[in-house]
Amino acid sequence: MTFKHRLFRLIEAGSPGDPPSVLFDMFMVLLIVTNALAAVLSTVGSIEARFAGPLHVFELVSVAIFTLEYLARLWVCREHVYLRDDGPVLARLRFAVQPLSIIDLLAILPFYLSLLLPLGGADFRVLRLLRLLRLLKLARYSPAMATLGRVLYSEGRAIAAAALVMLCLIVAAATALYMVERVVQPDSFGSIPAAMWWAVATLTTVGYGDVTPVTGLGKGLGALVMIMGVGMFALPIAIISSGFADEIHRRDFVITWGTVARVPVFSRLDALAVSRIASLLRARIVPPGQTIVRRGEPADAMYFIASGEVEVLLDPDPIYLREGESFGEIGLLSKDAERTATVRASTRCRLMVLESEDFQELIETDTDLRNAIQRIADQRVGELGGEHDQRGEQRPERS
Repeated sequence: MTFKHRLFRLIEAGSPGDPPSVLFDMFMVLLIVTNALAAVLSTVGSIEARFAGPLHVFELVSVAIFTLEYLARLWVCREHVYLRDDGPVLARLRFAVQPLSIIDLLAILPFYLSLLLPLGGADFRVLRLLRLLRLLKLARYSPAMATLGRVLYSEGRAIAAAALVMLCLIVAAATALYMVERVVQPDSFGSIPAAMWWAVATLTTVGYGDVTPVTGLGKGLGALVMIMGVGMFALPIAIISSGFADEIHRRDFVITWGTVARVPVFSRLDALAVSRIASLLRARIVPPGQTIVRRGEPADAMYFIASGEVEVLLDPDPIYLREGESFGEIGLLSKDAERTATVRASTRCRLMVLESEDFQELIETDTDLRNAIQRIADQRVGELGGEHDQRGEQRPERS
């Protein structure tokens, strides 16, 4: 592995099973948060006067790190599959205009602008506050924020429709109160734009209380607007939360489906059959050092590695399996089979487990799937037996 590719895996393609990548991500998150905290505290006069020197040194060190990170990402960007066919310049230009790359640039740009532009003291303080943009860099290290961004994009039409309904309600409520209260309270409800302040405060259930209807009809309309506001302003929240749950479920399903489809015994099945098998998987978290299966035990399940790394204890040297790989295939292909190797977790692992009992129940209810699996199983068991005779041990992913 070249240094460039290792650096790419460290800063761009890190995984939970790679300790250096995890440490790098943790360090960057800590640096981003402390930068935002420093920017906030620098607005306090007493703190700024007492710690101006250390804050300035911290700013210089942070900018240096963020700049090196940005340049390193530009250097290794061609390791991305979608940029490999582009030339060096075009690939880096395409990478630089991506949202996350623009955020990385904005994180360091205020510092360099303050050095290049002749700004006054007040303007310089405002420019320094732009360091808070570095908080946006957390999107790179937070899968949840990236997922939320995809949800907002995919549910954009529904959210826009809900916003339009809320706007119509605000105008309608302001118009109604204008017609009822304009004579009694000309200062607060003398025009529809003036009444819209009350409508917004009431529909959002904030209710500042600075503007309230005084007539009986106005109070009745106000109560109705409050009730409508509770329901209508909960609508965007429901849309986003539902989309968030769907996005997580869809992502997990795609990852699981792809993992199952890569297994040789399932690779020749159609998409529907693979999906039915993937739906049987159950998640299991295994801490580092824990034994997952032992040699000689009944082979009653197959394991797919969603994240982390496992160690297959074979003579003379152990073999390591990582994210996207699997082991325990023999438990599905042969009845009364025994484990041929002990497997334990090298790191914290998230496994997807396919129980032999669930698998057998599935193929018993689907004749076509059972026949297809049986043909492949007969062939695979024969291959496994041949490999066992030649090598004395079966391949680890089929233990």
